[in-house]
Amino acid sequence: MDFSLSEEQRLLKESVERFVENDYAFETRRKIVAGAAGFDSGNWAKFAELGWLAVPFPEAHGGLGGSPVDVMVLMEAFGAGLVVEPYLASVVLGGGAVRMGGGEAQQAALLPGLAEGKLHLALAYAEEQSRYDPADVETRAEAADGGYVLTGGKIVAFNAEAADHIVVSARSGGGSRDPKGITLFLVPRGAAGLTLRGYPTVDGGRAADLKLDGVRLGADAVLGAPGDGLALLEAVLDHGTAAVCAEAVGAMQALNDATLEYLKTRKQFGAPIGSFQALQHRMADMFMAVTQARAMAAMATMKLDEADPVARKRAVSAAKVEIGRAGRLIGQEAVQMHGGVGMTDELSVSHYFKRVTMIDHLFGDVDYHLRRFADLDAPVAS
Repeated sequence: MDFSLSEEQRLLKESVERFVENDYAFETRRKIVAGAAGFDSGNWAKFAELGWLAVPFPEAHGGLGGSPVDVMVLMEAFGAGLVVEPYLASVVLGGGAVRMGGGEAQQAALLPGLAEGKLHLALAYAEEQSRYDPADVETRAEAADGGYVLTGGKIVAFNAEAADHIVVSARSGGGSRDPKGITLFLVPRGAAGLTLRGYPTVDGGRAADLKLDGVRLGADAVLGAPGDGLALLEAVLDHGTAAVCAEAVGAMQALNDATLEYLKTRKQFGAPIGSFQALQHRMADMFMAVTQARAMAAMATMKLDEADPVARKRAVSAAKVEIGRAGRLIGQEAVQMHGGVGMTDELSVSHYFKRVTMIDHLFGDVDYHLRRFADLDAPVAS
């Protein structure tokens, strides 16, 4: 399988790298994170101007018709720069739900504005009891007056505070954890009965918990087929998982580069500490870990459009396991080889470690994806 980038993809990668180098210094990022919004609206407008927000969407709705590999290129470069703008939440997750499940009218109403940077989307699927299981949904959607009334709550919805519409999973039939009966809805931010409680996340982003108290929606708010939303939700989450795998690769590579530079310059006993064989071996382990992680992330990305959802899920879970293990190894080694300064807020190393740790728990940790992989591999009982 060919993992090499096309000329257009290399140019895309270089454009993000230039942005990070010229406009996204570490101190600049610290100021952005400290702001109330958690991201810079000027940067978001620049993303739109450069066409990054339009990459995954069809040309008919203002997009560039890009592939998952194009998104992977963007996300890896964002990871290397610790970019906090909500590309994952708004474009990959919220936008992905509309792109994959929305009708023509819904796509025409939302995707051009998203590609132009004029609106934001978000996805709210997790609940207090659900852990990583997208089928564990207790938020109810009751049919009423030709539409639905939503009641329940969601937690840790990234970018929900800034979103103009939030994609919410709710149960329109069946009991908790039933695969059937889940429906996805487009909920406007100003909907009556919707309450958001926002907060910062440990890695510098922002999320919100949602309370839905009798939120009334029309039938046109449904994404996809009513009651069959789980397959769509799983596809969206797999795209998000592959995207954060690519982001983690960029962050891990940045940790490797920073650690290698530190080993070359920090002296002990009159010599650079990089001359010590024990540290050279540890650096080699870090290099191997990020190389393997990059290959697994690329494989998962290239399987996202598989017609067989089992093949897609297996590739994504395998990559997530490798990313989780590699991120822990590289993050811990980078901190340890930097010494005490590696844990300080003033050094970027600690922030990269926070992000790869958060990514380990996004959309399922190592243990969850090992179980999912094993379950997918198990024979189906007759």
